[in-house]
This record gives sequence, structure tokens and C-alpha cells, in this order.
Amino acid sequence: MTATVDVSGVEAVVRGDAALLEEDLAAFLGSLVTAGPAASAYDAALLRSLYTPVADAVGSKVGQEALAPTAGAPAGPAPLRPSMVYWAYRNYRGFPGEADEAGEAGSPADLAAVRRAAVAVRVLLKAAVAIDDIQDGSGMRYGEPALHVTHGVPLALNTGTLLITAALEHAAEPAVVRSLLRAVGQGLTGQAVDISTRTSRTRAELMAAPRAERVEFWESVAALKTGTLFRMPLDAAMAALGVVEEERHALDEAMRGLGLASQLFNDLTGFVPELGFARTHEDFDQLSNRVLLELLDSAPDAQRASGELSGERLKSFVLGHRDLPRTLVSLAAQAVALKREAKAAVHAVCRSERSARYFDVTIERKGYLIDRLYRTVLERTDG
Repeated sequence: MTATVDVSGVEAVVRGDAALLEEDLAAFLGSLVTAGPAASAYDAALLRSLYTPVADAVGSKVGQEALAPTAGAPAGPAPLRPSMVYWAYRNYRGFPGEADEAGEAGSPADLAAVRRAAVAVRVLLKAAVAIDDIQDGSGMRYGEPALHVTHGVPLALNTGTLLITAALEHAAEPAVVRSLLRAVGQGLTGQAVDISTRTSRTRAELMAAPRAERVEFWESVAALKTGTLFRMPLDAAMAALGVVEEERHALDEAMRGLGLASQLFNDLTGFVPELGFARTHEDFDQLSNRVLLELLDSAPDAQRASGELSGERLKSFVLGHRDLPRTLVSLAAQAVALKREAKAAVHAVCRSERSARYFDVTIERKGYLIDRLYRTVLERTDG
């Protein structure tokens, strides 16, 4: 990777691929939402109970950091959201007008499989948001009402389930479907354990566990939940392209690291109102936040054993803890290191400098916030 990078050229390709994904998502949505004017009571009910919530779920931009709009770029000034699926395609099949370093240009069949995989991944993420918000009781996500708030829990649950089946059918390629099914199973497993942290039995076990066991618990859940969100796009794309197992494993480990970094970021932002996040100091009764798990050792044994350390008492204990600032800095530094190591691992399998730049553009549209978080907590502590 020694050639000079044409940054503007790479970003143009990223935008072009993202625009193609938006077109394919619109076509996918059109295949599901086929209602015309409500000519009967049945048609009207179908529109309200299926087509409208599906359109709202797929059309939502919640949680997706967009590239800054650029006049003259593909899709014009509209916000575009890159996909890791297309990074894999560019890495293993080359950029427009070139082949990969093995001389293998992307075939129409390759591109078709990747396009289907990219849509399936994006739709599965939409389904996960709809269902996760129900399970967490979240009424808002990044300032947008949750689907269950606008359409009710039964319809939101039905919509999320429908989108899972529709996404898997759309992927079509058996190897891709197997990859996506594995990802869905991993995500559901992580969600089950995460939900269990609200129960008295799991809470008691975590309260009694030593720090190392608590951290292992947290990492296992984060790898299954958040790590899967990073692994799923890459593994689906590599399944579509037939990438060798060795490189798939290397990228799988890198995405696990990005998942842990991202979950640390999510846990820490609950303590950093400076970043402007609305969910500050939430989830204190759900012992899945890494900050809480780090500080439990200093809690009185009697309170840990009795279950008294919950709700406002737990909140007061954590926010007033003398080691909270140091813990925030330490965990934020871990997130920065995990992101840096993951990027280095991905760069090691990039087949061109363009590919490395494509990956960075895709990841750093949100990843830069991890660095910003670290600087914020460090400045707050030093000040």
C-alpha cells in the first residue's frame, strides 16, 4: 500500500456505493409496500398495520451517521450512509476500472450478491432497532420516536419480525443467508443475557462476582450484541465473495474489537452530558453498564448481598464515587485503543491504500466520537 491516495476519488466511490444502497433499499421497500388507495376496509387496515410501519422502520435514519452532504456527489445533497458490505466488495474485487491485486475483477454476479447482502444487512439492523427499543422500553432513539411509540408494541414487534424474514429472503445466496442467520442468533443470544441483568437473580450473581468475572460477562454480551453489528456486514459480504477463512477470521476479531469499543462508548456517554446525548444517567437498574461493573467492588458487602444497591441508591453510589472520573478516563482510553487495534488489523488485510481509506471513511463517520469522548473525560478530570 504505497501508492498515493486520491482521497476525493475514494470518497466519491464511497458515496456512489452508498447511493446505490439507498436505491436498492427503496426498491426493497417498494416490493414490500405495494398498497394503492385504500379501496376497502381490508386495504385500509393493511396500510395502517403493515405497510406504514414497515415504511417507517426501513426509512428511519436512527443511529446512522451520514457522510456530510456534497453538491454534485451521487444522490446530490442527500445524506448518504456507507456500508461495510461495500468496503469488502471494493477490497476483494477492486475499485471502478481496476481489478484486485490477484487480477480478479468483480463480476456482475458478485456485485448482485453484494447488493442483496447490503440491503439485507441494513434491513436486519432496522428490525433489531424496532425490537430492541421494545425490550429496553426506549421511547426515543437519537431524538426520533421509537417504532413502538408511533405504532404500538404489537405492530412494532410484528414489523420487526417481518423485516427479519424479508431480509433473509432478499439475501437469496445460501452462504449469505447462513451468515446472516448466524448473526441473528448471536444477537438474540446477547440480548437474552443483557435482559437478564434486570432480574434479581442475575443482579445478585453479578453483585457477588469478582471484577474479572464481571468484565468477562460484559465482554461476552458486548461481543454478541454490539460486536455482531460490526461483524454481520463483513461476514455476509465475504460469504457472498467466497473470501478465504483465514482473512474472515482476522476481520471477525477486528470487528469484535470495534464492537467492544463501541459498547464502551455507549456505556460511557451516559456519564458525559457534554457530548449532548439525551440518555444521561439511565439504565442504573440494568447491570450491563461497564462503569457500574467496574465500581462494584467498593460497595458495602451488606448492600451488595441484600440487593439494596439498586435504583436511586445505586445511582447515588456511582455518581458520587471518588473513582468515577478515573474510571471514565481508563475505560475511554480502552475504547480508543480497541478502535486503533481494530483499524490496524483491517488495514493489514486491505489490498490497496484506496481500500484502507474506504474503510476509514466508513468507520470514522462515527468512530471519531470515541476519540472525542476520551478527550472530553480527560479534560474534565485534569480540570
